[in-house]
Amino acid sequence: MTPARRRALAAGLAAAVAACAPPAHPRLTPALAPAAPAPAAASPAAADGHTPHDMGAMPGMGSDLPAMAPVPIPAGVLYTEADVRFLQHMIAHHAQAIAMSRLAVPRAANPRLLRLAQKIDQSQAAEIATMQQWLRANGQAAPDTASWHTMTMAGMLTPAQMAELGAARGAAFDRLFLTGMIRHHEGALRMVADLFAAPRAAQDVDVSVLANDVETTQTAEIAVMRRMLAEP
Repeated sequence: MTPARRRALAAGLAAAVAACAPPAHPRLTPALAPAAPAPAAASPAAADGHTPHDMGAMPGMGSDLPAMAPVPIPAGVLYTEADVRFLQHMIAHHAQAIAMSRLAVPRAANPRLLRLAQKIDQSQAAEIATMQQWLRANGQAAPDTASWHTMTMAGMLTPAQMAELGAARGAAFDRLFLTGMIRHHEGALRMVADLFAAPRAAQDVDVSVLANDVETTQTAEIAVMRRMLAEP
């Protein structure tokens, strides 16, 4: 995709994100369906059924991706180890964004922020399902949505930052959410840039389309969130 085409798509998507309520996504998996509003005292980790104790005491729990698992690359395929790692890591990256977004339901003050959070939840859940399906179809380990507890990538919030977000309410939550999600999205864009810079990576059409979708969508959402932050 050319830079001009990406910019055009990003501009169009930004307008849609700003104006529309989140659509129901037909590919949303039951495991990632929007969570019911969490009780006010719930911890951020409770968004996907984990407790803070789980996060620190049981590394790897809930993920089927062994630490430092080798990436078998069959002869004759178009994809590379960089492609596989990108998808594995992006699943964990998306999963934390979903956990952040689900905190917005009982905490956000701005209705537009709440709609954006719901859109991020639904769109990234669908992308996780796509990435998991690709990995399994190609005989690769596919992390689940608990992987964000044990895998750290660019832009991801620390456990302390997630706890701070979970404890905030109203305008304070909105500002923490926007600054945190902008940072999170910027991390995803760096992951895409690293993928495109890796030798022979992103030649597989599915990997290329997904990486371009992440870049286009999250670039547009960053623009929307920066405008929200600038509002009085």
